[in-house]
Amino acid sequence: MTVKTPGYSLLREFGSLAIKIFLIIGAILLIFTLVYGLHYNVEPGMHPAIKDGDMVMYYRWDKNYKAGDLILVTFQGQKQVRRVIAVAGDTVDITEEGLVINGALQQEPEISQKTERYEEGIHFPITLGENEVFVLGDARENATDSRIYGPVNIGDTQGKVISVLRRRNL
Repeated sequence: MTVKTPGYSLLREFGSLAIKIFLIIGAILLIFTLVYGLHYNVEPGMHPAIKDGDMVMYYRWDKNYKAGDLILVTFQGQKQVRRVIAVAGDTVDITEEGLVINGALQQEPEISQKTERYEEGIHFPITLGENEVFVLGDARENATDSRIYGPVNIGDTQGKVISVLRRRNL
């Protein structure tokens, strides 16, 4: 003998489940639209830290950058990941010896290529203004970075990289 509960309906249960799934998907989309972002890296400027084909997750709301942070910037419509090497008030110079910040030659053991000026780039030394950062790619010989386009206004950045998913060779 089967007992039916008053008001019970399989259709109502499926409708309730569909609404819950819709709300969860909506919340995830909202979070990844307003708080976090994903970027598929297609350029070699940050090799070997971030390679062509890697997926980068970034946090949009934290723009209190410090030297060493990886951030997402846009140059000529292309998003690119770059490393912050100097912040507001710092003076950046590139000499024959290498990268100089506030008069001190920088030791960058994780960077294998020499930091040099580009002929068509900006003029050095340069002192960063309020809300500006100076960014460089880790692949110093081929990266399009602040040596070309100058300091980046913090308001023009996308956010701070918080995770890298290595998608290559999986």
